Amino acid sequence: MIQRTTIAAEAEVLEALRAEASRRGVSLAVLVGEFLKEKAAELRRGRRPRVGVGRSGSGVSQESVDREDLPAAQ
Repeated sequence: MIQRTTIAAEAEVLEALRAEASRRGVSLAVLVGEFLKEKAAELRRGRRPRVGVGRSGSGVSQESVDREDLPAAQ
C-alpha cells in the first residue's frame, strides 16, 4: 500500500530532483519513491544480524572446561 507524505528540502535539492525526474520522464513523486525504496533496502541490509560460528579448540574457555580445578575467574 502506498502512503502519501510531505517532505521538506532545500530549493536547490528539489530543483535537482525535478530536473532528474524530467530527464527520466517520470514524476517527482516516482523519483523520490525510488530513492526512498533504495535507501530503505540499504538500511535493512545494514541492520541484519550477523552471526558467526567459530571454533578455536584452545584458549582460556577451553582450558577452563578441560581443567575443572581452575577457578572460573582469576
